[in-house]
Amino acid sequence: MTNPVAFLFDLDGTLVDSVYNHVRAWHLALQEQGFDLSFWRIHRKIGMSGGLFTAQLERELGRTIDELSKDKLRDRHAALFRELAGEVVPLPGAAELLQTLTDLKLPWAIATSGRMRTAEANLRSLELDPARATVVTRDQVKYAKPDPDLFVEAARRLGTTTRGSYVIGDSIWDMIAAARCGALGIGLLSGGYGAEELERAGALRVYDDPADMLVHLDEIAPRTRD
Repeated sequence: MTNPVAFLFDLDGTLVDSVYNHVRAWHLALQEQGFDLSFWRIHRKIGMSGGLFTAQLERELGRTIDELSKDKLRDRHAALFRELAGEVVPLPGAAELLQTLTDLKLPWAIATSGRMRTAEANLRSLELDPARATVVTRDQVKYAKPDPDLFVEAARRLGTTTRGSYVIGDSIWDMIAAARCGALGIGLLSGGYGAEELERAGALRVYDDPADMLVHLDEIAPRTRD
């Protein structure tokens, strides 16, 4: 008996329109600590783990950031993002796509590099209860993207594996993580990355947003039988 194919979704920029809220929150948090980093450079890092974010930040600034400052940055970013949480809305077709997968009895889960303190507001915008939906956050795994731990754990909770399942995300970090765990990457343009970037990182298909993916679901969904 083969393991069921699962649909493993990133959250920010994939199901909810929150990428630029994260960019704004990071920009303000960095400014408060005297770090000057352009918006576009911050955007390129959204979706990766916080540890890799700060490692790249150190490299670009050409200076070391002590652990206390890193903790303050992460805490301040989370606080600022929560202040902006009221602006976060689901991306077009997100709720409908998840409901369609449920109706087709196709397992799905959400795996996000964000910790629950920032993910919770995004889940509320989707009217999802983390206690009922399968949701894996950065708090629950050893490493975040581009490592595949989040998606591996999400598949495990669904009773399946990542091999042959789909990872749906808006960033190259999602696509790299998908390749590392044998999943098929599906890219969405709704987080700001271009189609060519996502394809170079391994995306099998690229759609505009969840609504566009729903229209083309027959291209990738396994056939269901009574």
